[in-house]
Parts: sequence; C-alpha cells; structure tokens
Amino acid sequence: MPRILKSLAVIAASVALIAGCSAKKAEDGPKPAKGGGEVLAEVNGATITTEDFKKEMENLPPYLKPMTETAEGKKEMLETMVIRELILQQAKKDGVDKSQLVADKLEELKKRLVVEAYLKKKVEEQANISDADLKKFYDENKDKFKSGDQIKASHILVKDEKLAKDILAQIKAGGSFEELAKKNSMDSAGAKGGDLGWFSKGSMLPEFEKVAFGLKEGEISGLVKTKFGYHIIKLTGKRAAGQRDFAEVKDQIKAALLPSKQKEVFDKLKDELKKSSKYTIKEDVLKKMDGGSDGADKGKQPEEPKTAPPAPEKK
Repeated sequence: MPRILKSLAVIAASVALIAGCSAKKAEDGPKPAKGGGEVLAEVNGATITTEDFKKEMENLPPYLKPMTETAEGKKEMLETMVIRELILQQAKKDGVDKSQLVADKLEELKKRLVVEAYLKKKVEEQANISDADLKKFYDENKDKFKSGDQIKASHILVKDEKLAKDILAQIKAGGSFEELAKKNSMDSAGAKGGDLGWFSKGSMLPEFEKVAFGLKEGEISGLVKTKFGYHIIKLTGKRAAGQRDFAEVKDQIKAALLPSKQKEVFDKLKDELKKSSKYTIKEDVLKKMDGGSDGADKGKQPEEPKTAPPAPEKK
C-alpha cells in the first residue's frame, strides 16, 4: 500500500501544480476551517481539513478506496496530501506558479472545463428520451428482449486468499455482504455492494458461472478462484427464459439510445453555432503545417516492416 499511495502522491502533486490547488491558509493556529471541517494538518501556515481529506478520498478509484479504511491507510493518505502541499509551496517559492508554462496550462485547462461544463449542461437538458419513445422502441424490437435463464448476483473480489477467507468468515458470522464488498472488493461493482446485475450463461468466466448458477437464491458461495483472484458470490435473483417486460429493460433501452440522441443534440448545436457566427479556416496555412502536401498521399498505407512483429499472445 505505501508504494501505491506514494505513486498517488506524485500524480496528485503534478495535478496540484498544474491546477494551482493549495491548502487553506491558517490565520491563528489550528481551528475549524469555515465550511471546511476540522483541521487535520498544518503545513507552514496552510491547513488541510477533514473536508479536504474527504474530497481526496472521493476522487480515488473504487479499488483504492478500501485501502484508506484503516488507520494506517488514512495516515498514508494524509501524508500524501502534506507532501503535495510542501511541493506546491516550494514550487511557488521558486516562482514556478508564475511561469508561462503553468499559465498556458491553466488557460488550456480553463477552456476545456468551460467547454465540457457547457456541453454537459446542453446535452443533459436536450437529450431527453421520453417513456413513449422507449416503449415504442420496445414494441418494435421485442425479439431483442428475449433471453435464456438469467440470474442476478453480487460478488466480492480480492487478490489475497487469506483476506478472502477472512471476509467469508465475517459474512458467516453475520457481517453485511454489501458493506464488506464496498470495503474490500477490487472491481467497480464493489461500490454498489458487489451487485453485478442480471446475466445469462456465457457472460462470465466459466468457473464463476458454474458456481453462481448452482446457488439457491440468497445463498453465498465459498471461495471461487479465477484468473482475477478470489470471489465470494451471493445469488440475489433467478428468472426463467422468456420475454422480458418493458419495465425490466427500460433502463437498458435508454442506455442504448442515449448516445445517438446526444450526438443528434451535439450536431444540431454545432450547426446552430456555425450559422450564427463568422469564422474562416485558412486552408493555405493548414497545408503549410502538413509540409505543403495536397492530401494526395493521405490514404497511402505505411509500408510493412520486412520482419513482421510477433503476434500477440492469445488469452
């Protein structure tokens, strides 16, 4: 864990230098910061608060969050934040924050964030798919919503067999499967209590499916070893083959149609902006950037090397 968190510290420090983030300045020694929780650390007059710490944890990938559940993990995270603040302060002393490179990067970042925020707002406002449209798609494509026998399951995935055995013992002693999944599971399903949703045979690894489809509803498996590590599986639902109801597949249909609707909204926005604006593209300058090429060789494929590279190993 220390090595992972130290790597995070380097990455976080780089982001902080580019984005210009810094801890809050302390005025009269340690005290609760306004709207920022209690002070966790002081760094040359700046403070790191409990709210700063919570935000840092929220930004961690799901598989790293369990590492900060322990006292040791929290201390490592706080030390990471302290080191980042020290680097930031030293960089400011050296005038790095006033360099043209940082100014340019900040301007680029600002432009990108403004564009992303605007597009997100516009797309979310306009890319709506009504329930009537979803139902129409369902009625016109019912054959697509037939399935074989399906199960719904949750799992906890860890690399270490000893940890897996310990988690299983906690579950058998009455521990919450969902909470243990959130705390320990390595994959993204952990954040949802391990929920994998509904799936048919052929969707998962054979050794995983063999156990999962053999469980009774509510039953929890022993340890199941796959190439990813050790799984503990809980069966939460079963349904027979047949036509899926609209209510069951409504969200699935929406997820499938949404990208096309978003593209439609974006294309319309582009056209509207072009029509309401004046802009020119300097084709001659663009050609100069391409070495004066008129595009005749654009479609030409690069020659293959005389000795072909080895084919990737099949997994």
